Amino acid sequence: MFSYLLYTCFVSGPVAVSSVRIMQFLEMEILSYGFAPCFQAVDSKRKSVEKSLNSHQSNFPTVGNHGVYCTNTTISRFRSFRFYDMDQSFKHGHSLDALEGSKRIGYKVYSGSSDGYVIGGEEGITDISEIEKPATNVLIPSLPDGSNGESGAPISSCFWEWKPKLNVHYERAGCENVDSPHVLFLPGFGVGSFHYEKQLKDLGRDTRVWALDFLGQGMSLPFEDPAPHYKERATSNGNISSWGCGDEVEPWATKLVYSIDLWRDQVRYFVEEVIGEPVYIVGNSLGGYVALYFAACNPHLVKGVTLLNATPFWGFLPNPVKNPGLAKVFPWAGTFPLPAGVRRLTEFVWEKMSDPASIAEILNQVYANRATNVDNVFSHIIETTRHPAAAAAFASIMFAPQAELSFGEALSRCRTNNVPICLMYGKEDPWVRPVWGLQIKRQVPEAPYYQISPAGHCPHDEVPEVINYLLRGWIKNLESEGSISLPLIDDVDSIKHTNARELEFIREGSRKSVMVTFLGSGFSLWDRIRSYINSRSKLGNVTAK
Repeated sequence: MFSYLLYTCFVSGPVAVSSVRIMQFLEMEILSYGFAPCFQAVDSKRKSVEKSLNSHQSNFPTVGNHGVYCTNTTISRFRSFRFYDMDQSFKHGHSLDALEGSKRIGYKVYSGSSDGYVIGGEEGITDISEIEKPATNVLIPSLPDGSNGESGAPISSCFWEWKPKLNVHYERAGCENVDSPHVLFLPGFGVGSFHYEKQLKDLGRDTRVWALDFLGQGMSLPFEDPAPHYKERATSNGNISSWGCGDEVEPWATKLVYSIDLWRDQVRYFVEEVIGEPVYIVGNSLGGYVALYFAACNPHLVKGVTLLNATPFWGFLPNPVKNPGLAKVFPWAGTFPLPAGVRRLTEFVWEKMSDPASIAEILNQVYANRATNVDNVFSHIIETTRHPAAAAAFASIMFAPQAELSFGEALSRCRTNNVPICLMYGKEDPWVRPVWGLQIKRQVPEAPYYQISPAGHCPHDEVPEVINYLLRGWIKNLESEGSISLPLIDDVDSIKHTNARELEFIREGSRKSVMVTFLGSGFSLWDRIRSYINSRSKLGNVTAK
C-alpha cells in the first residue's frame, strides 16, 4: 500500500503537461506521477489519538517450537478516526451518495452470472465512447455485517515458523469449505493481513481464504533482535534503540534481507507447506508485484492472479544475480546490521514517517472516498510502527535489491505459462495511476480489466463489495472453465468490447454506487483517445446550448 511513502517526504505536486487538450489528456494518463494533496487531521483529534497511542500496548505473541499456531483474536481500534480537510479542498470530490428516486423496472438474474441483479435499462454497450452512460445498473450483495441477517466467516490468527526465528503471521477463514478453491491475499507495503478483513469475512463464507503478512511487516516481525547491542544504548528520547542496529549480526540473520526474492520464497513455502494446494493469488500494490513474481516462478502452484493496483516496480539497487558486477558497486544492500550512516538516516526518516499525523495524511491520499472508516487500518499500522524491529526492517526493505525479474518480465512469463490474470484497478489512485493498469492490459489483452470509480489505491478496502463480487465471479468463470460468464459480461461477444455498469450495494442502511468499466480484449489506446475526444465534444455541445 505505501510503496511510495518515502517519496512523499520529498515530492509533491502535479507534473506539467501540454496545453493541447488531447496531448494534455495523454500526458496526464502516461506521465503524471504527482501526489494528491495531503490533508491534515483536526489538531484536537490528533492529540486524542496520540494520547491513546501512549497507552497502547503492542500485541505480538511469542512463538516457540516449529509449527503453526492459530488463535481467534480481538484487535483494539481507534474509534471514529476521520479525515478533515482544513482548506476544504476536497469538498468537490467524489461521493457515494445513494441513488434516490430512480425508476425500477423489475429484476432479473443473468444466466450463469455471479449473483448480480440487473436493475432496469437497456443492455449491450459496446462502444467506449458511450461508457459514460451505462446501460444497466447492477445490484450486488452487501458485506455480511449482521444488519442483513448474515454473519461473516470467523477469522483465525495464526503463526507459522518457516525458518528458525522467522515466524510468519497469517489469517485464515472458511477452511471448512473443503470443496472450494483456495484464495491467498498478499498485502501492500506498510500493512498486513488485517487489510483483507472484509475479504476474509465475506469470501470465507464459501471459499477457503488466506491472508499473509510479509516478513518484516505486519506481525511477521522477528521476536528476537537480529543484530543486538551488547550494551543498551539510549536514544535521544530516552528509549532503548531499535533492534537490528547493533554491531554484530546473530547467526540466524546473517543473510537476512527483506526483499522481493525473500517474499517470493516465503509465499512459495507457505503455499506448499501450509495450504498444500495451488491457489488463486490476489495482491494489492507491493503484494501485486510479489503475486505476479511468485506466479512467474511457480506457475504450477497458481490457478490465477488478480492484481489490485499493483506496483509496477520495486527496489532501487541492482539484483546481484541478474547484474552481479553492478551490484558490487553498492557496499550495502539491506542486510543486518545496519551501517552507521544508514542508522542515522533511518532514525531521521522513521521519526517522520511513523508519526500518526503522517500516517493519517498517507491514508487520506490513497482513499478516494474521504468518509471511509480507516480506524482498523490506522490502529494496526500504528501498532506495527511501535515494534522495536520495525525501523530496521523498513531500512532493509528500502535498500533491498530489485527482483531478478522485472514486473514486465514476470508478466510475460505468466502469459507464456498460461497463468490467468485479472486486473481490478481503482481509477482515482494517486500513486499507481490508471496508465499502469492499461499497460498491463495492452501486454495481456485477454486479461479481464475492471476499472472502478470512485476508488483509490486500495479498492479492496474502500469498495470491498465490488472487489468481492468481481473476484467471486472471475474465480467461478475459471473453475467452470467458462460455462459461468465473467462479471458484467452478457455474452461471449461482449468480452471483446468495452462497457460500463453502475454497481449498487447497501452499506450501513444506505444505497451506495460506483461505476465499473470493463475493458474488452479489443480495447486500444486509440479507443481511449476517441473516448476523450467524444466526451470533450459532448461537453462543448452542452456548453453551447
